[in-house]
This record gives sequence, structure tokens and C-alpha cells, in this order.
Amino acid sequence: MEQQQMEVRKQRGMEIAKTSRIVKNDKGQWKVPSQSGGGHYIVVSNGFGAECNCPDHELRNCKCKHIWAVEFIVTKQIDQEGNVTITQTIRKTYSQDWKNYNLAQQKEKEIFMKLLSDITSRINNKTYEFGRPSNNISDTIYSMVFKVYSTFSGRRFSTDLKIAKENGFAEQKIPYNSMFRYFQKKELTPLLANIVAITSLPLKSVETKFAIDSTGFGTSNFQRWYSFKYGKEINSRRWVKCHFMTGVKTNVIPSVKITSEFDNDSPELKQLVNLISEHFEMEEVSADKAYLSQDNLELIEEKGAVPYIPFKSNNTPSGKGAIWKKMYYFFQLHNEEFLGHYHKRSNAESSVQMIKSKFGDSVRSKTWTAQVNEVLCKIICHNLCCVIMEMHTLGINPDFTTEKFFN
Repeated sequence: MEQQQMEVRKQRGMEIAKTSRIVKNDKGQWKVPSQSGGGHYIVVSNGFGAECNCPDHELRNCKCKHIWAVEFIVTKQIDQEGNVTITQTIRKTYSQDWKNYNLAQQKEKEIFMKLLSDITSRINNKTYEFGRPSNNISDTIYSMVFKVYSTFSGRRFSTDLKIAKENGFAEQKIPYNSMFRYFQKKELTPLLANIVAITSLPLKSVETKFAIDSTGFGTSNFQRWYSFKYGKEINSRRWVKCHFMTGVKTNVIPSVKITSEFDNDSPELKQLVNLISEHFEMEEVSADKAYLSQDNLELIEEKGAVPYIPFKSNNTPSGKGAIWKKMYYFFQLHNEEFLGHYHKRSNAESSVQMIKSKFGDSVRSKTWTAQVNEVLCKIICHNLCCVIMEMHTLGINPDFTTEKFFN
């Protein structure tokens, strides 16, 4: 068990080293960004040992992922007299297409409002023959997604919704209190999940390599229990777990599933892969060790893709199927080439960072259904932003008005 935990720390350290900017300050200390996006930790290394101020290292006195990350970006040499020389490696970076990025950012909101309207206007509104007329579903969905995009409170968002109605993007101006009630409707969850897939379709000719991961969105709900270890009451913030599959080129997310924080990752791979295979051609699928299983490898191969999921130290090829043995020997005999494919999974971390930095790392809703629907709205917003970016970068011209997406 301890060996497996150390392998996980090592793997996460490698991901941090690959995707984050680790710098050395004037005191010779390494500043390692937190994977959750909440600041950084300090690693002090003298070549023979290292200390970190993260809770994992301080509580367990173990080699944490931040120490691993520092080791991955330095080369340590010890001469015959015991002198240590540490050389920092240079992480390859890629230039930003600032012209198209600036254009996409300047026009994003205007284009977002139109694309979202093109999608929601295709929803068949339920008609009522008697009683008080309900808000139509298309405008309700438009309001819910646009509200999450704005990151405003319901009251402050009313102005944006008024502008959308004046520009013909919505027929009705949904009252904010009515909109909050719709967030709590279970029947809207599959509709929002369908829109997640729809918003990714303009990029199906671009994306063939995908990565799977999960992340959590904090809530305002707390769980309280008494810790015998520390002899005091401890409050823990509850969170919503989002399993997703993202394209490694544009960071678009074609398939997603929301579960409780207690659900494991591996069982969710099947649904994510099946959903994405309905619209996308897959060449590669990368995931971390949490998703490793015979069934998952076989499913990915069945869909025509190569599964790049690293093996654990105690795994063997015996008693397993053909794809398990094939990828096991590839991992063992051509490890560097295998990891070259696997580390495309780091783009999943980029997708998470894009969503949380732009639309928040927590949900405002109080009930479970509303929280699920709010996270789905965040993914829809993210996908539309990815499409808008590629409109300027790749010159794609998305058209959501010609297809019949909804029954």
C-alpha cells in the first residue's frame, strides 16, 4: 500500500514538473505551485534530502509530490569528495498566438451569446393547454448557462439577461428566482449533459487524442465529525466530483459525468469512452493509474484507440488478456516512448485550470441536483469558449442551426 501511494506521489510530481512553472527564490528555496490552484508550497533541497511545508510531508514525513516535482526538473551530480552540484533543467514552452487570442477574448461574450442561442433555440418547448403558462425550456436553459458564464449573482445577472433579450438571443427574461428553481429540476440534467456533447461537435475533426481525469468543485456544505486522532471537532467542506474526457489539442470536453466525492474513478471510464465514441474518432486515450483495469484497456482498444495508462509496480502480464500484455511490455520495454504519449494527459489539468479560473472552483447551489446542473453549465461554458478560440485560431465556422439535436 505504501509503495502504491509513493508511486502516485511520484506520478503527480512528474505532472507538476511537466505543466507548472517551478522557480527558485533568492533564499535557494523552490516554489512549487499547488495542483488545486491555491498558491504554492516551499521545497528546500540540499541535494541529499528535501523538506516541504505541504500537509502531506509534514504529517506523514514522506516524500511528497512537490519534492518529486523539484527532483524531476533538476540534475543532481555528486563528485568524489561529496560535493553536490544541482543544475536546473529548462522546461520547453510554446509561444502564444497573441493576435488570435486577443481577438477571441475581445469578441468572446458576443459570440458566446449567439452560439448559446443557436443551440437552445433548437430545444422543443413544452406546450401547455391550461393553467398558468410556464417559462419555455429553451430560454430557461439559456439563462442558466449564461448566468454561470457571467459568474454574477442572480440579481446582478438580470442586466445581462435583459441585454440578451433585447438582442434577440432569448424570447423571455427569466426571473432570477425562477431560474434558481430550474437548477433544482432533475429532468434538466440529461438535457444539459446532451448540450455538453453538442458544444464539442465543431471540434470533432480536430480532436483524436483524449485524456481522462476527475476534479472536484467545492460546495458551501460542510461535514462535521470528531477526530479521535486530533481530539477535536473537524469541519470538512463537501464537494462535487466531475469525471471528464478532454481533447488534448483544444481542451474541449465532449463527455462528462458528475458523481459524489466518494465514487471511484475507474468505473466511470466506460461511460465516458462510450459517449465520446458516438461522435469522435479516437486514436489515443491517456489516463492515470486509477483507471487501470483489464476491462478499461479492452474497451478503449475496442473503440479503435490505444490506451496509455501506466502500470503499477506490482502488476504482471500473467493471467491477463492480449491488450494488457501488449501495453504492459510496451510500458516496460519502451518506457520513455510510452510516457511521451501518456503525458498528453497533462492537458486534462489544463482543462481543469481553464474552467476553475474562469468560472470558479466551487458551486453556489445548495441542493445536490442544482449542484450537478451548475457543474454541467460550467462545462458547457468552457466548451463554447474553446470553440470561440478555435474560430480565430483554426478558422472553424460552427453552425448549430442546421442539425436536429433534440427530440
